Amino acid sequence: MDSIREIVVSLPFLMVISALIAYVMATRFNLYPVIIYVSKTKGLMDVPEERRVHTSQVPNLGGMGLFITFSLTLLLFVPFLNNTVEDLSNLLSLLSATIILLFLGIKDDLVFMTAKKKLVIQLIAVSMVCILQDIRITDFHGLLSVGQLPYVVSVGFTIFVFVLVINAINLIDGIDGLASSIGILASLSFGIAFYMAENYLMTIMSAVLIGSLMGFLKYNLSTDRKIFMGDCGSLIVGFLLAYQGISFLNIDPTLVYQYNSENSSILLLAILSYPLFDLLRVFIVRIAQKKSPFDADSNHIHHRLLRLGLNHKQATMFLVISNLTLILITYFTINLPINMSLIVVVCFGCLLYLLPFLSVFEEFKGEEPEEITPGVRGKIIQVKEEGAKIIPINERILQKEPFAHNQNNGSLNTEPEHVSTNTTSQKTSEKFKVYANDEKVLVNPIENKVQIDPDNLKSK
Repeated sequence: MDSIREIVVSLPFLMVISALIAYVMATRFNLYPVIIYVSKTKGLMDVPEERRVHTSQVPNLGGMGLFITFSLTLLLFVPFLNNTVEDLSNLLSLLSATIILLFLGIKDDLVFMTAKKKLVIQLIAVSMVCILQDIRITDFHGLLSVGQLPYVVSVGFTIFVFVLVINAINLIDGIDGLASSIGILASLSFGIAFYMAENYLMTIMSAVLIGSLMGFLKYNLSTDRKIFMGDCGSLIVGFLLAYQGISFLNIDPTLVYQYNSENSSILLLAILSYPLFDLLRVFIVRIAQKKSPFDADSNHIHHRLLRLGLNHKQATMFLVISNLTLILITYFTINLPINMSLIVVVCFGCLLYLLPFLSVFEEFKGEEPEEITPGVRGKIIQVKEEGAKIIPINERILQKEPFAHNQNNGSLNTEPEHVSTNTTSQKTSEKFKVYANDEKVLVNPIENKVQIDPDNLKSK
């Protein structure tokens, strides 16, 4: 009996079981199907607009299921923790901050909120763990010649890092599976480090988040029961990743020998490299274009991959593998001087994440479907009502003048930035909607007498 008890309370067993229970709770108790049903019944859906990469309404309150799964599973394993006052206090403030971000995200998903209001609420939630729990970045360990930080500077910089990571995760939640997959990879990396340090609370928290995200991923990638994470999910994931990252920096160096914990800040940058790099790149591009860095656009790395012809799963896989590659490179060079290690991360990170922007990849764009839309490069995704086609365009439409409308073919809106409202095709057939943006063009209508076999269209 004692041996069985030792196995049950052992950290490896708790890691596996907590992740498994979180996954089962997300997938076997109709949690997400109920949220999907209520969202559709009440009209709580994400509506396609100019920047969206989807063309149909999808429930976007997946963060509610994510929070329920994460919090209930974590509370279930409280008896297996050390049960110190500090652990329970940390858990209480963590869940309190998560609840605040959950309601912030839900309101933003349903009712538009200004960036200023969202920032204020994020600062309140983050301050609860930074000040009450004293979760802070206290030392740079010589990075950029910076050592120990004064208390006020430490608190201010930690709050900045929290807000930065939260919004970075929020920005990459643009295609199916990306934010949750990056979250799984990051939590797995942090969880391994917490396991080495024998930190029960943080190890179980990482495992529970992995299981919760895997359960959500099942529905996010589904074709018939799809649901989006929404802001209520991405804000929570970003907060929990930032919380794990700062706790990762504070691991006692004497408890780990598998890596140079003095350079853990560099490893942290590698683990969160993709969302941080994408955020920085997008801000630089917007400022260079003399736009506000907070103006939304379709200029993220995952948008570029879609324009190259990859689908959502392929783009997500590419970015996750790139992030994992950078983590491994950083791990095997972690014993370099800290500033040299930083240069390695920055150089390899730029190489990996800017790879899709090389001109050599232009040749992988889809071939032009001449039978349907001369001047538009792309491939057919699906065939909808009476021959209407949804085509992702891989580059700007070459022909600037609208096609002549005649009896045998419809008109094409050739300005991707705007939705056409007065085209001849819309007057002829009101049931066809024109979606024209950087990702998709709906070409319509095609006469019923024209028989088109999608399998014979030129596409890659």
